[in-house]
Amino acid sequence: MLRKTAIILVLVFLAQIVSASQTAASELFRNLAARSALLVEKDSGTILYEHNADIRHFADNLTKVMTILIAANAVENDEISDNELIEMTESAWFDMNENSTTQDIMPGEVMTFIDLMYSAYIGNANEACNMIALRVAGSVGAFVDMMNAKARELGMENTRFVNTHGQHSESQYTTARDLQILYSEALNSMLYTEISGTPRHITERTEESESRTFTNPNSLLNSNSRYFYRHSLTGISSATFEGGLSLIASAEEDGLGLISILLGANEIIFDDLSVDLQNFSETNRLFAWGYEQFAWRDILKTTDLLARVPVEHGAGADGVNVRPDAPLTLLLNNAIPSEDFNKRITIFSAANNDPLIAPVQAGDILGEVVVTRDGFEYARIALVANTSVELNSIEYMRRQVVDLLSTPTVRVVIIILISLLVLYAALVIRYNILRANRQRRIRNARNELIRERQEFRD
Repeated sequence: MLRKTAIILVLVFLAQIVSASQTAASELFRNLAARSALLVEKDSGTILYEHNADIRHFADNLTKVMTILIAANAVENDEISDNELIEMTESAWFDMNENSTTQDIMPGEVMTFIDLMYSAYIGNANEACNMIALRVAGSVGAFVDMMNAKARELGMENTRFVNTHGQHSESQYTTARDLQILYSEALNSMLYTEISGTPRHITERTEESESRTFTNPNSLLNSNSRYFYRHSLTGISSATFEGGLSLIASAEEDGLGLISILLGANEIIFDDLSVDLQNFSETNRLFAWGYEQFAWRDILKTTDLLARVPVEHGAGADGVNVRPDAPLTLLLNNAIPSEDFNKRITIFSAANNDPLIAPVQAGDILGEVVVTRDGFEYARIALVANTSVELNSIEYMRRQVVDLLSTPTVRVVIIILISLLVLYAALVIRYNILRANRQRRIRNARNELIRERQEFRD
């Protein structure tokens, strides 16, 4: 399971992880029964433990990872149908010798391409690998060129392939680090992952071929084996005189995916004639240690309400809670307490002394949180409003008026306006008084004239 969705922020501070675990790892695996080993977190590629990861080792049967990956890509890219019937040819047997592992798929037999892939990978049928090469590339040589080109494309700098199946050759080599790169790429293929994680497969019977039953030689997947590891998902093993016992395996527990590369282990026979296949037992030990030591931890969640920001002129709310815009998930050694992480919160309105005024929309960026530990900055994540706050229009207008009236310039203007109004009122009053006096004099004069005219008539 990929950890997690696209919005998840996944940060891995390698120095912190390695420093916290390497001492324990060195003590635990000081007697590691392998020539090389590598334990990595699947999604990030974080190295949790390594031992001689860059020394060359015979690729042997692990070569089949590249062969089946290229075949799986051909199917997934619709270049070949998985149900296409393939007839085994004599040319697929050209490089077989007494050390070759086969399923005796004879020339003239017909099986589907997908069954050919299962035969090659789970059945360790070297002739099936060559037949896959012939179908995909037209010739074994051209397919080997594709394998080496793919290795260069992936950045596998210390790997060289000379055949399709891993029959021992001094010229065919790789390293634990290169195999980790290859296997991580292979696990991106759903078809490869399905084949690699299948405990048992029965091929389809055709008119030219009987069905075959294959049991995956990866004992970590076999529930009846003492090496069974219940969290194991996929893998491929190798056993040769020259290269010893090797195993690539993946596992997942509680969302933590691990890939183990173990090369050059031994077969130990005890006095009671019991046998320890150390590629399986040591891989079990690596996985157990990895899951004991490490885990993904959510340092921040998008549901965490980290602060409350005051909001002015809000309708029914005087503030809004803020949350991280994205989660912060870290791969950590279990010895590191979550409490060691410091979360420094900055609210922009407070920092700028600029009050936050409604309206505020959910998702608006109002600040940031900086996550640190021992002086190292892990992440800066925006803080956003968790809910919306609408504007209270009446309160807003009231406050705008109050704010407007409180400014010195407006006060001066108001005083001037009031003064002008008072002056205007005084002038109006004076005018009205003068006008009233004039009208009274006119009235008196008119009355006097009427009185005089009346007296004259009399």
